[in-house]
Amino acid sequence: MKITINEFEKSKEFLVCVDSDGCAMDTMDVKHIKCFGPKIVEVWGLQAIEGKFLETWNNINLYSKTRGINRFKGLVEIFEVLTAEGLNMPEFGSIKKWTETTPELSNPALEKAIEETKDEQLGKALEWSNAVNKAISELHNEDKPFPFVKEGLEIISMVADIAIVSSANGRAVMEEWTRHELAPSVKVMLGQEAGTKAACIAGLKENNFSNDKVLMVGDAPGDLEAALKNGVLYYPILVGKEEFSWKRLATEAVPKLMDGSYKGEYQEKLIDEFNSSLK
Repeated sequence: MKITINEFEKSKEFLVCVDSDGCAMDTMDVKHIKCFGPKIVEVWGLQAIEGKFLETWNNINLYSKTRGINRFKGLVEIFEVLTAEGLNMPEFGSIKKWTETTPELSNPALEKAIEETKDEQLGKALEWSNAVNKAISELHNEDKPFPFVKEGLEIISMVADIAIVSSANGRAVMEEWTRHELAPSVKVMLGQEAGTKAACIAGLKENNFSNDKVLMVGDAPGDLEAALKNGVLYYPILVGKEEFSWKRLATEAVPKLMDGSYKGEYQEKLIDEFNSSLK
């Protein structure tokens, strides 16, 4: 499968961009509950506040309007939230500065910054991120697509080019989509190494797609933000209603995309529904 924007070749009039974790793949909960949060506790030695820490981490990443936040931004967010609540958190100023200035929130970009600065905080962040990737790779039989994702992608691929646009580790996304036989419906797979979701959509649009013929499918506010930043359309996968959302996408939303009736009242109704579904 192609993994860079430059490799993508337009073959249809419409483009549907699809997020992976928590949107197409039922992997988000297990990755955060078993990998992301526990590895912070382990790397920074936060066992004394483990219960409170993990509860806050899961709320930030799964059940609130910051759902789907990039791992490194999520790390800064939880340190800030718990510091504000009076808990003694590790020093994280360098990590925060890096997340605000790096052009790419990924391990390779972090490695480059560490080479340049020899910063210990950044070293800890990389240690954690690598530990998370290793833990995710060791999850067995705990990832699967949501019901109707495979069928939905097959239907959509007949009328639109499909691009995975994900902030997750690209290698993990590729492995999951290949193993679950979702890859044949997809033209290009763009993980965190390809840049932000907004940048990926912008790059794909340069293949002569007009804004009203591009649809971003996601489950988190960051997906909506990336769509709005590019002036393209947005379709939400609702948490807890994933199968319903995928059936509606393939049988109702994409036909509306094609006949030009998606933008306006229909999209606004879906976005209102989406915002109401998150705390």
